[in-house]
Amino acid sequence: MGKKCYRYFGGFLSVQETWLNKMAEKGFRLVRTGKMLYEFEACEPGQVRYCVEFIGQKREDSAAEYHDFLEDMGYRVFYKNINLNYSVGKIRLRPWAEAGGRIAANATTYNRELLIVEKENDGKEFKLHTTYEDRETYCKTLRNPYLFLFLLFAAMGILMQSWMWGIFAVPLLVPVFFYQMELLKLRKQAKSKEW
Repeated sequence: MGKKCYRYFGGFLSVQETWLNKMAEKGFRLVRTGKMLYEFEACEPGQVRYCVEFIGQKREDSAAEYHDFLEDMGYRVFYKNINLNYSVGKIRLRPWAEAGGRIAANATTYNRELLIVEKENDGKEFKLHTTYEDRETYCKTLRNPYLFLFLLFAAMGILMQSWMWGIFAVPLLVPVFFYQMELLKLRKQAKSKEW
């Protein structure tokens, strides 16, 4: 018995991951994704676990290489969009991304900013980033787009002497603050492990 669900999570990766894992606990395994579509097939309850990984900063070849690496490790991997874009010929500028990934188009990583990674449930916690350094780097990757946009909107507000840009900038402080606190927590944990 299959099941189709239509959801949009945007940049709330942990909410999407939690929802996918709850679906797996109910006995549904992901088989296909679309813009807002999640298609499932029946499986044993709790048979699989999911992680959601942001890869929007990667070049096309680097993202494909990472995708293939995860599949070679035995995981099932699905591409997913982070934004809702229903037009053809879009180009997105990502100044915070690695060289070669700063311009995303339909032919590259546009609308394929996330990887949904599935593994068989072995009872162990499923994390793709296990070392403190790796987790810190990933957390910076998640923070940097929001930080860039905040700085851009704040600078526009100052240069144009307009409070309107500040209205756009202020909500971006929430994810910046969240990821910065996560970074500080990781650094504190790493220091305590060194002792």
